[in-house]
Amino acid sequence: MAGVKRTAYVALVVPLLLAAGACGAEDEPGPGTATSAPPPPATVPSAVSASPTGDPAARAAAAVAAMSDTDLAGQVLMPYAYGSSATIVDKGSAAGNQGLAGVNTPAEMITKYRLGGLILVGFTAKDPTGATNPTTNVENPKQVRALTDGLQEAALKLPGGAPLMIGTDQEYGVVTRVTEGVTMLPSAMGAGAAGQPKLTEGAWRAAGEELAAMGFTVDFAPVADTLGPPANKVIGSRSFGSDPKANSAQVAAAVRGLQSAGVAAGLKHFPGHGHTSGDSHEGLPVVAQSQAAWTTQDLPPFRSGVDAGAGMVMSGHLDLQALDKGVPATFSKKIMTDVLRGRLKFTGVAVTDAMNMPPAMKWPAGEAAVRALNAGNDMLLMPPSIGAARDGIVAGLKSGSLKKERLVEAVTRILTLKFRTAAKPRPDLSVVASPKHEQAVAALDAASITVLRGPCAGALLGGPVTVSASGGREVARVNLVRALQAQGFPVQAAGGAKIHLVGYGDKPVDLDPAARVTVMMDTPHLLASAKSPVLVATYSSSKLSLAALAAVLAGKAKAPGRSPVAVTGLPRTAC
Repeated sequence: MAGVKRTAYVALVVPLLLAAGACGAEDEPGPGTATSAPPPPATVPSAVSASPTGDPAARAAAAVAAMSDTDLAGQVLMPYAYGSSATIVDKGSAAGNQGLAGVNTPAEMITKYRLGGLILVGFTAKDPTGATNPTTNVENPKQVRALTDGLQEAALKLPGGAPLMIGTDQEYGVVTRVTEGVTMLPSAMGAGAAGQPKLTEGAWRAAGEELAAMGFTVDFAPVADTLGPPANKVIGSRSFGSDPKANSAQVAAAVRGLQSAGVAAGLKHFPGHGHTSGDSHEGLPVVAQSQAAWTTQDLPPFRSGVDAGAGMVMSGHLDLQALDKGVPATFSKKIMTDVLRGRLKFTGVAVTDAMNMPPAMKWPAGEAAVRALNAGNDMLLMPPSIGAARDGIVAGLKSGSLKKERLVEAVTRILTLKFRTAAKPRPDLSVVASPKHEQAVAALDAASITVLRGPCAGALLGGPVTVSASGGREVARVNLVRALQAQGFPVQAAGGAKIHLVGYGDKPVDLDPAARVTVMMDTPHLLASAKSPVLVATYSSSKLSLAALAAVLAGKAKAPGRSPVAVTGLPRTAC
């Protein structure tokens, strides 16, 4: 999904859910909700053990041939649901699901609408009293695996016996859904700074294995957008950088790594969100580039990702005026069919960005669903009304506004991808946060650290030191303190040479003019305003990124990174 607000990890869906009057979590179960403890994960049938064997495309064709129009309509829908279990939900989650789908649980939603997929999210919603409370589908790897097992159990009872497509936005960096107990990769921009696609591929292979172990079959990543001017703060460090050639190599590496573990990669946001400062969560961003500029700057990473075998491409709600002025790309046949299918030869699943975002809500849910399918999308993400979207598709078949062969084509692509991902054995949960994965990711982090001002050898400052951070970053501050102490660097509560941490959403006022070292844990443009004699970019606030930073600060490692975006008045690297 396209935009990120400062309330990290949750804000992609917050305004939309609040506007819809969705209900949040409460402790007491509601009417009709189960109260018994869920079975342990080992007792739940695995999608892998129940998955079909043989050629995925042949199985998809056979399954589609046996489906009714209603079955087909359900297969192209990928909504969200409330609750951290497939079958056991609290009162607030049941109320939320009732509002979305007229059912209590995620499993019932799958059964009622014969869904082809579900996206797992973290979000904030209003409870019945009007108070705003956080709720989430994802808490930790063990819980997520139990949830996905339960969802697959429900899906495998549907006509066709296809597994469920279970996705999430696990980009790492500022958009990360599962944060507890997993190996946290640096942001895409951190990988871009490292400039070593082999390290990127290894880190994303580790990520793919962990996602597969938790039961995900698709990750809406990597971001293939090429960044334009610094004014684009919607994408920021979610992008690998501003060089389309370098981005192309990084995107392909991430796709190869992720998909080697059996998790489909979902490139986004086609045809490119990097050259607009607009946010599609608020309106329709305009991409004013010429067709020639778009072809040389935005298209290459998507082509590279498609050529690397990406299973999915996500459309962006973007007005690319050079190709189809005034029409959001999601609803543009020129973009989603002529360019994506014709020019790039993409044969996988095209999925929309969230259909409950403003540019997609120009029409009623049913009409929007038909328009998106006719444009060339195969799967509809987060429709504002599941029932209206499903009914609109069925009505479109009857009226002729949606041709049966277009819907059959879409579902066949979806089932082919689902059968293909289900055929790969799922790793055991023991791989999550394993030493092997941490080693692979730590190598990428170490290569990303960039000194934009200051010495390139030895300790970057003398001890003792004090570590401070702008508001709300206590976890990052503590992690850096511990990492410095592990390097034998003296740290004290006050009075030492100051290291100041800043990050996503910060402004010049958040800088500390007294800091000896200023560290930017996101897009490094803010460093242009920093007065510190030493400026460092990590592009990420993960524990492993800060451990790599500590080694550089202590003089135990060099800083080989190079900023993948230009920072006013500073070199790409001082080293």
